Amino acid sequence: MKKNIFLEHQREFYALSCEGRPGGTVEQEMRDLYQRFDKELRGWDLSLQNTVRTRTWARDKETRNLAADERSRILTGKGKAASSSYISLEEHFNSNARVVLELIAMRPANPSSERKPLDYDPVKPYLRYLIYDSFVFLSGSVAFGPNLDHQLTEVLAEIDGSLANAETSWDKVTHAAYFLHRNQKVELLKDLLQKKKRLGVPQTEIGFVDDFAPDGIFIEVEVTAKINK
Repeated sequence: MKKNIFLEHQREFYALSCEGRPGGTVEQEMRDLYQRFDKELRGWDLSLQNTVRTRTWARDKETRNLAADERSRILTGKGKAASSSYISLEEHFNSNARVVLELIAMRPANPSSERKPLDYDPVKPYLRYLIYDSFVFLSGSVAFGPNLDHQLTEVLAEIDGSLANAETSWDKVTHAAYFLHRNQKVELLKDLLQKKKRLGVPQTEIGFVDDFAPDGIFIEVEVTAKINK
């Protein structure tokens, strides 16, 4: 298990990453990972209820879908968190595991802060966003379209709508992560972000994905922002 603690905006964030234990079903791998993460977090006086974002890496689309379904059964109610799921053929794996789970938990500056998860309408298998202790954490967003420019434009419009719904805006974004399909050019993505004036974020991350569960997706974007009030 990889562990990292980082400080941002007077908050402590705890990042955990681990491969599943091979030999069982995908669901068993996921349940075991969440149990191990919960035990680790409790050593820091936290729990899964402090989770703000999860990221699942799977070897294929079927595994990705099973893992996402199991995540939805584990993180429920106010314990729901922003999430995303990707397909990685080799890069994230050092064993025969079928899933890798990344989880970020936050220790709120105000211990009495209420978690406010918001689902899509109609409900989707993943959360629209989580508001927690003056931050909003958006799940990964995708859009269909003929090329990267079209998809990115649609995704950013959806993100802007979610930020507005959470009473914040792009200029309050603290972290933006762009996960690009390997068949796309990173230089094109950077040019598009420059033209769309989206590069002024304090932390911008670009990662690479072997595939997405919906066919024809070129990019998925995850965003975290401060709430205006």
